[in-house]
Amino acid sequence: MQHVIVTGGAGYIGSHACKALAKAGFVPVTYDNLVTGWEDAVKFGPFEKGDLLDRARLDEVFAKYDPIAVMHFAALSQVGESMKEPGKYWLNNVGGSLNLIEATVDAGVRNFVFSSTCATYGDHDNVTLDEEVEQLPINAYGASKRAIEDMLRDFEGASGLQSVIFRYFNVAGGDPDAEVGEFHRPETHLIPLMLDAIDGKRDALTIFGTDYDTPDGTCIRDYVHVCDLVDAHVLGLERLLNGGGSRIFNLGTGTGFSVREVIDQSRAVTNREVPYNEGERRPGDCTKLVSGSTRASKELGWEPKRSTMDLMIADAWKWHQNGHYDK
Repeated sequence: MQHVIVTGGAGYIGSHACKALAKAGFVPVTYDNLVTGWEDAVKFGPFEKGDLLDRARLDEVFAKYDPIAVMHFAALSQVGESMKEPGKYWLNNVGGSLNLIEATVDAGVRNFVFSSTCATYGDHDNVTLDEEVEQLPINAYGASKRAIEDMLRDFEGASGLQSVIFRYFNVAGGDPDAEVGEFHRPETHLIPLMLDAIDGKRDALTIFGTDYDTPDGTCIRDYVHVCDLVDAHVLGLERLLNGGGSRIFNLGTGTGFSVREVIDQSRAVTNREVPYNEGERRPGDCTKLVSGSTRASKELGWEPKRSTMDLMIADAWKWHQNGHYDK
């Protein structure tokens, strides 16, 4: 059996990755402290509770499973919080990742797939982003992810650790079978917040900022379906196992949707009105983030299959109605 350590495997993206890994014939071992993850989401392989800051626990898990690779999702990821509490992000994201990388190298594992973010690029006005655009993060979340990318490059030079880094855009949707899905507490992501408002679970959605330099004044983001995203991670792992070497890939569709456009699509999919309020901008939010990369398609053979806004909302709506972990 080929085991893959999946940090954050009890979270939104990590749980979908575990399902994709199991489908591809690997055994995903979820390593999660359950601070933001859900034990009910661990359905496709063994679960090991632990924190990335606990090096002894990491060493124990590596010794137990003798993995062929690590897939690293575990991180704090709220932009607004990172602006208010940057130390929390540097300690958990960077300190925890350093522990993990050192444990990986010391265990003799040389394949590492890392979940990074387009937030490392910062706010490049009217620039469609590819992997060569300068990284100028404007919040501690993006800065912490860039630092981990730098760490991986340094460890490659020192120990031969090979890594595939994915910088992705806004992740949305859910498992079409509704076995796992998107559920955070507190919820901060646009689509589940919007579905909560549609369903009466919150009074209204708040649009943060309506005076951006965009056609309708609201932020524009590139959305990618979580199932397409994790398929890319499996392809990245296979690249490493086949000797393809380290590489960085953007994951997005190249199409941007404003907040108002997402609201309009939700109305069409659910056939319900979206109650919303207009609020002030949030610190650290960029005007527009859209991928301009075709590298993942050309080099990994990755083709998004479910990353249309109507399908992403429909899959999210199915999970929202049927799959919450706290039901």
